[in-house]
Amino acid sequence: MKLTVTQLLMVGLLLGRHHLSAQPTYDVKENYIKAETYITMRDGVKLFTAIYTPKQATLARPYPILLQRTCYSIAPYGRHNYPQRLGPSTTMMQEGYIFVYQDVRGRYKSEGQFTNLTPITVHKSSADVDESSDTFDTIDWLVRNVPNNNGHVGQWGMSYPGFYTAAGLLSNHPALKASSPQAPISDFFFDDFHHNGAFLQSYFLLFPWFGVPKKDTTTLAWYDSQPVNTAKVVRDGYQLYLDQGPLTFADTYYKDNVLWQQMVNHPNYDDFWKKRAILQHYQPNLKTAVMTVGGWFDAEDLSGPLNLYKTIEKKSPGTYNTLVMGPFGHGGWAHETGHTLHSNLYFGDSLASFYMNQIEAKFFRHFLKGIGTTTGLPEAYMFDTGLKKWSRFDQWPAASIHKQRLYLNASGRLDGQPPQKIQSLSYLSDPLKPVPHTEDLTSTMNFTPFSYMSEDQRFAGRRPDVLLFQTGVLADDVTLGGEIRASLNIASTGTDADFFVKLIDVYPLDEPNHAYMPNKNVTLSNYWQMVRSEMMPARFRNSFETPQPLRPGQKTAVRFPLQDVLHTFKKGHRIMIQVQSTAFPLFARNPQTFVRNPYQAKASDYVKATQRVFSDSYIEVDLLTGTLAENSQPSVWNFNDYRPSVIGMAPFENGSQVVSMSRPVITLHFSQQMDTRYYGFGKGDLKMASMPKVKKILGFSDDRMSFCFELEVTPNQRYQLLMGPSFRNEHGDRLKPYLVDFRTKE
Repeated sequence: MKLTVTQLLMVGLLLGRHHLSAQPTYDVKENYIKAETYITMRDGVKLFTAIYTPKQATLARPYPILLQRTCYSIAPYGRHNYPQRLGPSTTMMQEGYIFVYQDVRGRYKSEGQFTNLTPITVHKSSADVDESSDTFDTIDWLVRNVPNNNGHVGQWGMSYPGFYTAAGLLSNHPALKASSPQAPISDFFFDDFHHNGAFLQSYFLLFPWFGVPKKDTTTLAWYDSQPVNTAKVVRDGYQLYLDQGPLTFADTYYKDNVLWQQMVNHPNYDDFWKKRAILQHYQPNLKTAVMTVGGWFDAEDLSGPLNLYKTIEKKSPGTYNTLVMGPFGHGGWAHETGHTLHSNLYFGDSLASFYMNQIEAKFFRHFLKGIGTTTGLPEAYMFDTGLKKWSRFDQWPAASIHKQRLYLNASGRLDGQPPQKIQSLSYLSDPLKPVPHTEDLTSTMNFTPFSYMSEDQRFAGRRPDVLLFQTGVLADDVTLGGEIRASLNIASTGTDADFFVKLIDVYPLDEPNHAYMPNKNVTLSNYWQMVRSEMMPARFRNSFETPQPLRPGQKTAVRFPLQDVLHTFKKGHRIMIQVQSTAFPLFARNPQTFVRNPYQAKASDYVKATQRVFSDSYIEVDLLTGTLAENSQPSVWNFNDYRPSVIGMAPFENGSQVVSMSRPVITLHFSQQMDTRYYGFGKGDLKMASMPKVKKILGFSDDRMSFCFELEVTPNQRYQLLMGPSFRNEHGDRLKPYLVDFRTKE
């Protein structure tokens, strides 16, 4: 498949390019003055920078600087060319800041060599540079040379620019007052291209973007390539990648790709990756205020924001350090969609606007403009994805949590108590028939995965190579608010294996669809919403640095985190855990034969293996409220509880004895919206003699909640007309029988 420049530019939208956001009515050119310049770093390399200053800025009315450093281009280039939008939000653009954008080293119009996740170095001389020193030098130049700035600088960025924002904190420049790393990459072995060292094959199309060095400064994309050799557009990535075979196929396309070769040559957590792990470099007494932002359904960078917040909290407890997590995919908080949806789920309206106006704008307004004695924000602003509302916390995880173990009982139950007898369940894992990670195959050739993070998991849970464990129907709401850890005790017939664990909210059978269902073929009745998931290669169970094979048949512990959640499992729902060994093509397949380098595994290394999970395995969660008590009465499904019914009749009441015979038009009112394709009439107890003639069908109302028809009747007669199962609601459920019974006047 040809990877065009246009397609690659889409990545910028997904990963944080500021100028590709929705177009506002605000005219940037009318309100800002643009300047372009090169800023020289301490080693002589010049970085291209665009500066947008409010026209109202004067010595008497200075503005703070808000900086974004990016590898995704700061286009449009040219002093007279303006973007459609500036800054993190329309609100902040209209309030006024001096917005500064910079191409990082080796990207677009900047000089130097690009390095993925530049390692942090010790700055012993001017030759020792990294992203923190480039940030320091940039800020230092800006506050000294940009007219009418107030000496306060903020930095923000999402995804890769989030990494540059997190690295900028290490600059320790005194003018850097506020920083907001959003969906920041913190460690490439645990974010983006890897999860616990497992390679995300779904990122395969992104390698040209990051792994092709440019030869000179440019305003154009230079990395266009053809990573998948097919003459037509392919939508079924599952089949495409399966047909390609072992990962060695990638050298056909990426033999000279710098990033791909780095991945292949560093399959373990060695110094190459450790030097790029930014979390280890934070020190006490960090002076810059920090607001880290993430999305609960971010398929790219969920680990980054959670662990960045926790690291700063631990290493520099005196720092103003706050966390925001909303019901968004990657970067969803940065643009308003009206109805906030993820996959098939609806979470409310204007949630991105709430974040941008009531959280983000307040943070920067206070620390950069000095407005207000405080920000008015809590330590953690977290969205409960079950209750679908924002919650405020004084710390995260909350102080009131207690640890709860959910044991994977061999009966398929998810129990709060350990088993009295250790048993096991098993499944056959075949890497040639892997479990798909999504039911939507059209998304498997996207640049990165998105919707699977909250997708319905029934398609996977009904396969024989996926284990299910679930509670009974919950008697009360149960809120998980904090960390999750999987503690599996397994045995395999192979010498290596992956384990993919999913936490799932099982909806009740009578769960109604919401009004904004994106896929009309999906029903929320019995929906299995994935709340959290994670992959763990057993080879790394004891050490990410030194992988170890499994001993076939030997019981072995595999423990790993699933990242945090804030999710309320409502009364009437169930909590489910699924365990499987493949999630393809999201994750590359484990050969299930231990090899020194999985990227170089041969086709013969891919073998079937039986994976056994013992009942002393458990998932440890942070329980915030509620208990795992179940309803004492079993759930009994009564079809009549779901059927539509007639709730009213006009213009006369049913059973009337004095109905005028002049054009009797009857309107029936229903309890549910009806399917306008179906209607029909039957005879009552008095049989055909009492059945009136239906003269004219006037049809359903616009809201499908009522139905009109005209009858032909004679005086002094009793009539009966049965409204029966020919009427159906929008789900196909048939109408409860309703007898229209009346007598006309003499």
